[in-house]
This record gives sequence, C-alpha cells and structure tokens, in this order.
Amino acid sequence: MKKTTDRPSLAKLPTHIPGFDLIAMGGLPKGRPTLVSGTSSTGKTVFAVQFLAAGIIESGQNGVFVTFEESPDDIRMNMISLGWDIAAWESEGKWAFVDASPQDDDEITAIGTFDLAALLVRVEHAVRQIGAERIVMDTLGSLFGRFTDRSAIRREILRILRSLKTMNVTALVTSERRDESGPLDRFGAETFVFDAVIILRNHLEDEKRRRTIEIFKYRGTTHHQGEYPFTIVPEEGIAVLSLAGMELKQQSGDIRITSGSQALDDICGGGFFRDSIVLVSGATGTGKTLMTTEFIQGGAGNGEKCLLFAFEESREQLFRNARGWGVDYERIEAEGKLRLVCEYPEVSGMEDRLIMMKKVIGTFKPDRVAVDSLSALERVSSVKGFREFVIGLTSFIKHQETAGLFTSTTPTLMGGESITEAHISTLTDSIILLRYVELYGEMRRGLTVLKMRGSQHAKNIFEFTIDGQGFHIGKPFHNISGILAGMPAAGAALQEVDRLDALFRSEERP
Repeated sequence: MKKTTDRPSLAKLPTHIPGFDLIAMGGLPKGRPTLVSGTSSTGKTVFAVQFLAAGIIESGQNGVFVTFEESPDDIRMNMISLGWDIAAWESEGKWAFVDASPQDDDEITAIGTFDLAALLVRVEHAVRQIGAERIVMDTLGSLFGRFTDRSAIRREILRILRSLKTMNVTALVTSERRDESGPLDRFGAETFVFDAVIILRNHLEDEKRRRTIEIFKYRGTTHHQGEYPFTIVPEEGIAVLSLAGMELKQQSGDIRITSGSQALDDICGGGFFRDSIVLVSGATGTGKTLMTTEFIQGGAGNGEKCLLFAFEESREQLFRNARGWGVDYERIEAEGKLRLVCEYPEVSGMEDRLIMMKKVIGTFKPDRVAVDSLSALERVSSVKGFREFVIGLTSFIKHQETAGLFTSTTPTLMGGESITEAHISTLTDSIILLRYVELYGEMRRGLTVLKMRGSQHAKNIFEFTIDGQGFHIGKPFHNISGILAGMPAAGAALQEVDRLDALFRSEERP
C-alpha cells in the first residue's frame, strides 16, 4: 500500500501558557474544542482565563468567556491578582462575558426536555460582536449538574460542540471530576466527543500538594505523554515545568575556572570546567559551606559574578562564617559581584522555588551559582518532585553556560551514601566527597574527587584541615582503607611495620 506523505497536518493554536505548548507540541487544535477536566482547586478556571488572556496579550486574539458558575464580577476580581485586567480588555472590545451563572432568584427544574438554543445564540452574538477567535465555557458541571437525563445531556453537549465549530473559534471547555481516581466523564460523554482532553490534578504526596497536567487525548496529532508539574505564579498565572522538547544542545568547552583553592585545582587537573555542575557531598561539619565560600571567593577574585542560594543559614550567619575564614562577603556584595538568596525550604513548593531560582539567575546573570544545600530542599519534597527540580535546575544552569556547585549532606557522620547524591549523581559532572577519618583516637578530614567528566583527576584521598584562613589540602592518606565507606582501618603495610619492629626490639627496651 502506498503511503501518502503530503497530507496537511493538524493546525495548532499556541496557548502561550509557559511550558504547555512544549508538551502539546505546538498548542491546542485550532478551530476545535478542547476539554479541561479536574477536581476542585486544580486550576481549571485559571487555565481557561489564561488561555484568553494570553491570546489577547501575545497574539492580539479577542476572546469570549461563557460562565455557568462564577459571576463575571467574581472572575474579574479573582484574576486581577494574576495581572489580568479583564475590565480594561472589556472596555477595549477585546473580551466579552456571556453570563449564564445562577442568579439568586433562579429556579431550575430538571423535569422534561431542555435545550441550549437561546444560550448558543447569545454566545454566537458575542463572538461576532468582538471578532473573537478564542472562547471558554466554564464549567459543564454547573450547566448540566442538575439534570438526570444522560441522553439529553449528551445531545446538548454535541450541539454545543457543533455550534462552536461553525463559529470558527478555538474553544476550551472545563468540567469537574468528582475525585482524582474517578472517571473523567462526569456525564458519560465528554472524553468521547471532544477532540482533545487535558487533565489537571492536585495530588497529595507525603503530606505535600503537587499540581500536575496531562494531555490525555489529542486527535489527529502527537503530543508528549505523562504528567508534568505546574504551579500558579502570582502576577503571571500557570507555568508548566517540563523538559519536553528540550534537547541536550548546551555548549561544552575546555575553559577552566578556579575552585578557589590551588591545591584542589591541581587535584582536578587544572580546576573546574566553566560549564560544569559540581556536587560536594559530606557529613555536617566536614567543610561543605567552606568549600562553597572558597568557590565564591575564587570567582569574585577574578571579577566574576556569583550567586548563592542558601537554605540552611541566614544572611548574617553566612557573613559571620565567611569572616571567620578570611572572606569578606559584605565587600564582595557591595562590589556587585555577589548576591545572596536565603530562605527556609518550607517557604514554598519545589515548582515555585524552581521558577524563582530561574528568575533570579536570569536577572542577575551570574558566572557562578552555588546551592547550599540540596539536602535541605529534599526534606520538603517527594522523591519524584525533588528529582524533577534538580533536572530542571541543572539543565537551566548548563544552558546558561554557568558553573554550578551544589552541596548535599550524608546521613551519617562517617559518610555513606547520601540520598541526595544517589538521586542526582548522574546529573552532575563532578563529585567531590568530604569524609571524617578517625585514626588513633583523633578525628581528621579527608577529600577525594570521585568523578570528573572530561578530565583526568587525582584518585587519592587527601587529608585536609580547616583554620581561620580556610581549608588546606595536605598529603594523601596511605595504608588506610574503608574511608569512603565510613570504616577507616590501618592497612596491612602499617601492621607489618609494627610486627617487624616487635621482632627486632631489644630486650632492654621496655
């Protein structure tokens, strides 16, 4: 059978909702109806309003909003916090309401036949009056919820869809689900008659709420599968966090930058790569924050702009700690080479935090970004949410060709595998491990470069010390095993020296 390769593809209308057009691979089906389904508080009305608002702002396309539930006054008031002045658009002839919301004196009887002919006439008049190209109907549940005749409901839904298609508009219709795990069809017909179906969810995972969006159905074209997290940003609206459509095209060069320590630069084969992500993992007190401070000082000393996200210590604590190591954060900040962002992890969700961090990075345009620490963020997120956050952050930093240094805390003092490290070790370019080493009743510190992509590096475990001038890397440990596992022990060579010394010890010697 001969295949036809020149068939016209389905036209798509960009929604201009951040991130959504990526997973929809272009937008909604142009000139066709789309259903947005979800339980209460999933963001259906915000998504619908943003569809119209973005059309006006980004494409100059006017819109009609048909409301079956909230009054136009309520919608105007609720959406002003997202930066959308609907009343102004109405006065300019760019937005029109068709108010079919219940009135105080309404008495609707669910007996006998009914049809929506009069309503559809009002809708078509509003579309023609302002030349609308986009239309929203919010929500089917409020329109048909008091009727029991399923065949009549299905007939009227089909009538609505046929009428919308004759108006030559791209339509978005919302509908409520009863619960997250229940059926999508509240009236037994929605997913069959709509050309595209979008599901919004508001999951409760580990006592944390997490909104996701999924394109469940899209006739005549392809789209990215699965659920994607999204959040509602003040003054902006919905933002979908997705890596869909992104390719690994970031530049990768051989330019090196200093870690802030000449000795560590030598261990790493000449310093860090400028476009790499470095993970520093260690127990509390091993020197992770100090290494972050050295990293920032090294950049500032070369005239680079540095950005530090701190989630465990306040601004004043960071200033005090840096002074104790001979680094003047206040002076570096006054010179415009440093910006500190200090916030408790519990202040916001991972999706909101990622958007905030991207904005700060995009505005400040740093040469170096440090995060201290990822482990603090992990405790307020689900495993999936945390990994998606790290993927989003690392990919964004790499696309900026900016050096990044992240810290993570191991679960035990003597080391062992960090949960954070296990989740993101494959996403980072280099891993530096800091460990405590107990020898003969004395606690020492050890450092090793576990991984460094694209470069040779020393494989030894080096002892390092910390004083008022920072950290100092010394000689490697010899004849000691089990350091990385948290169980250091003297090697066979050291034991052999003790045995030989005992064999040749003089009888007179005590």
